[in-house]
Amino acid sequence: MITYRDYQIDIIVKACDILNEHNFVYLAMEVRTGKTLTSLGIANKMTDIKNVLFVTKKKAISSIQNDYDLMDSYFDLTIVNYESLHKIEGEFDLVVLDESHSMGAAPKPSKRAKQVKEMLKKDNPYVILLSGTPTPESYSQMYHQVYGIKYNPFSKYANFYRFCDDYVNVKSRPINGMNIKDYSDGKPEIIQAMQPYTINFTQKEAGFITKTTENVLYVDMMQQTYDIAKKLQKELVVQGKDEVILADTPVKLMMKLHQIFSGTIKFESGNSMILDTSKAEFIAYHFKDKKLGIFYKFKQELEALKQVLGEELCTTLQEFDSGSHKIIALQIVSGREGISLRNADYIVFYNIDFSATSYWQAKDRMTTKDRLENDVYWIFSKGGIESDIYKAVTKKKDYTLKHFKNDFNKK
Repeated sequence: MITYRDYQIDIIVKACDILNEHNFVYLAMEVRTGKTLTSLGIANKMTDIKNVLFVTKKKAISSIQNDYDLMDSYFDLTIVNYESLHKIEGEFDLVVLDESHSMGAAPKPSKRAKQVKEMLKKDNPYVILLSGTPTPESYSQMYHQVYGIKYNPFSKYANFYRFCDDYVNVKSRPINGMNIKDYSDGKPEIIQAMQPYTINFTQKEAGFITKTTENVLYVDMMQQTYDIAKKLQKELVVQGKDEVILADTPVKLMMKLHQIFSGTIKFESGNSMILDTSKAEFIAYHFKDKKLGIFYKFKQELEALKQVLGEELCTTLQEFDSGSHKIIALQIVSGREGISLRNADYIVFYNIDFSATSYWQAKDRMTTKDRLENDVYWIFSKGGIESDIYKAVTKKKDYTLKHFKNDFNKK
């Protein structure tokens, strides 16, 4: 049986009032405050809701289903990941859009945002949007999150560009010799327009007192790894017997070095290879007998972890939470949202993402209201570019080509 915290009960009541008045509500609740459970509680309290569609990420489906199974529910629940949304048939009284900031691409709507819009047009259901970071990079990201909702506050605008006429300071930036319009400077009035539909709630308000300690550990990679990186930096190409590593643009150089310094590479042919398992071996030795949540960036990094950790490693929450002494490996972007690693002793990052959003969200996966301390470990290669990326994202800035060029010129 599910028990709601006092603040969740308050939010459920407020959200039902907003839904009845406006047909949609945005729960801007920080990570680990219980957005999922709160949204299911709202559905249960709204007496005219019988069929609910919950759209989320694939890795979050099982935990949402577990919450629903523990409820004394008055509605039927269908859970689907965004990528499979087009397969869903039937009518729904309520649609819950988890991690809704993922629909915030601009100036053109993403495929995900378009599919959601088409689905909402069919039944005009109640809508609950969920996110701990509604506009992680720009207020402009709000437009396509809500543009499929019939009575959203920006519905009078025919498209994003007309919305920008009133709500965005549009700028022009020179990129590769061309002037490109930049729509990222959204005005605070966007958030003000959303206030009647939004419930904000922080970890502090929920009573969280968790202390997160970040530890950066450095690994000596194989000499071969450094030789490949040095040759690529100098000549922009490394020719092997059967494959080629090509870095003929600054972006490709940044990406290839990011891979190499963590021990993997994707060749020009599209094939990938493990170059160096030093990081995986370091993790296996340094964290022996610990229950870990490991985040990796590139697919071959998972293969390196499997090669070293073998049957200790799993990739599903069900197996990780089963009580067995397992280590879970999750890709950063797919694992940074909608899941809980509360059973982990530590979170370990095999690599680091360029995104500041990934940094702030993924490292908070262990946090619960009752947990007092989190230990997060970043595993960086000595002399690699991970430290430079870390400096940027900890300041809430994405690591961009501009950062890379500045860092590269200093070395």
